[in-house]
Amino acid sequence: MALVINEEQQMLKSSTKEFLDLKSPLTLMRELRDDNYNQFKGELWTEMVEMGWTALTIPEKYNGLNFGFVGLGQVLEEMGRKLTVSPIISTVLMSTSLISLSKNEVLKNKLFQEIMNGSKLCTIAHEEGRHHNPELINSLISKNDDHFILNGKKKFVIDGSISDYLIVSAKHEDGKNIALVLIDRKSDGISLNNKVHMDSRIYSDISFENVKIDKMNFLSTDDDGSIILNKTLDITRIGLAAEMLGNIQEAFEITMNYIKEREQFGVKIASFQALQHRSALMFGEIELCKSIVLRALQAIDSNDNELPKFASLAKAKLGLVSKLVTNEAVQMHGGIGVTDDVDIGFFLKRTRVAHRILGDSNYHLYRLAKLNNY
Repeated sequence: MALVINEEQQMLKSSTKEFLDLKSPLTLMRELRDDNYNQFKGELWTEMVEMGWTALTIPEKYNGLNFGFVGLGQVLEEMGRKLTVSPIISTVLMSTSLISLSKNEVLKNKLFQEIMNGSKLCTIAHEEGRHHNPELINSLISKNDDHFILNGKKKFVIDGSISDYLIVSAKHEDGKNIALVLIDRKSDGISLNNKVHMDSRIYSDISFENVKIDKMNFLSTDDDGSIILNKTLDITRIGLAAEMLGNIQEAFEITMNYIKEREQFGVKIASFQALQHRSALMFGEIELCKSIVLRALQAIDSNDNELPKFASLAKAKLGLVSKLVTNEAVQMHGGIGVTDDVDIGFFLKRTRVAHRILGDSNYHLYRLAKLNNY
């Protein structure tokens, strides 16, 4: 499989770059942060919907574009370059992927239309521990006459404060199977504790106390909840890796331009051999990351049986390289790199959070070793 994008995917990438250059410069992220940590700009989201981004991975039978995850990956990469704040990760990457794997055709038709037209936002509430552990699920669903009751707590929910729907993972009373249920965020018994993290984005801890669930709101059947959830998590990990790829490319380019302009001892600091060696190392690592991310995106579209391996490889490698590149970027800027006067520090902060979402490099290196029978 060739590690290149086709003409249509390149056109999408180019149009995305042009759109974000115009509509979502880095100054917009600052504006949203200073506006009480606003999580997205309504007008920008409407234009993203009109561009067709919310329909990219939705099958044609639901009036979607079925453009594939390689295409969506190009959008996420360009958004990573601009540190664009939007519900793309939660609503399009995570939720749409999970809904596509469901057998509940009634919900799929309803949700896909609402997501594509931008009228509803959706996210997944799964994490329960202090660190990522997909097998840790203490939330329980119990039967009560003709409906079900959910009790439990979820942590670090992406866009939980702005989403209209929550897709919640929980175990049945027998403790055997995992259920995935759709819940209106404004339902009785739901309380949110919103927290601003270092990337200036809000993540929510959510409590569910005797939340009533209709039997038609299950996105999983008796035995496929775990399969749907695990595949969705792998798809999301690859999408996050694509975003981090854009992040580190932009951070690298900003830094290279800076050291070509800054003078010390009467010469440009880009002429210092030590900085040249460090820059060459970053360049090589970024080029390797491009191939890894593209191959992982292709694995989603081809329904590759080794998707978990590609997902962990991409997440582990991008986590390590993003740490290297953003650390070096800040250091090469000198003291000003840690101030709010320049943008480079925002790239470091975003990659630190993205690195930890759904497992950091250590988690995925260990998982990758296990998948390879070490």
